[in-house]
Amino acid sequence: MATSADVQLLGSWASPFSNRVQLALKLKSVEYEFVEEVFYANKSERLLKANPVYQKIPVLIHDEKTVCESLVIVEYIDQVWTGNGPSILPSDPYERAIARFWAGYIDNKWFPTTKELATASGDEAKATAVGKVNEGFALLEEAFVKCSKGKAFFGGDDVGYLDIALGCYLGWVKVAEIMGGVKLLDESRFPELAGWAERFLSHDVAKDIISEAPKFLEFIVKVQAVRAAAANTAAD
Repeated sequence: MATSADVQLLGSWASPFSNRVQLALKLKSVEYEFVEEVFYANKSERLLKANPVYQKIPVLIHDEKTVCESLVIVEYIDQVWTGNGPSILPSDPYERAIARFWAGYIDNKWFPTTKELATASGDEAKATAVGKVNEGFALLEEAFVKCSKGKAFFGGDDVGYLDIALGCYLGWVKVAEIMGGVKLLDESRFPELAGWAERFLSHDVAKDIISEAPKFLEFIVKVQAVRAAAANTAAD
């Protein structure tokens, strides 16, 4: 079994992509050392060396070998620690392909709409952003019904690949709701997905990893202050 000396994770508590990897490691009961990176300011030499291509978190270091990109890392964890805990990816090839498809949709199409909402200025822009988020939730509601087959999670009886892929964003969804002044994951519109989110956040694997919205809001204020100071320095 790997020890924390064998496995390191370069990431940030506030990064949903880092949280995604943390969820997978916890699900597989893998001990690791978490190395906090300040990704919104000057990046460390350690990070630049570990991920010279994208120069971003998260990076998993296992036996001095680096693995980058959160979904790639999750698959790596599932394949390396096969004897630890439940399988993260579905065993059926078709179901595995479908899970990967929806994970790609979540990252590339759905999550950017929540960022649009958080930064939308004016009622019209906000309404447009809310509409996009809700369109995505409608699709994910359907995906949950098909993938879960009437069970508690996308992965069935327990948390799996898609649960991790979407669940890592739930803290930031609540932030978008607060900043946008709107309820997004509305149980009256998306009852299956809203119920899943509640179960996921109550699951042991999510505890101490997915932070509460107030902590994220404090983080946003801090990042804005750092970036404003850097802009003022550059302007001088």
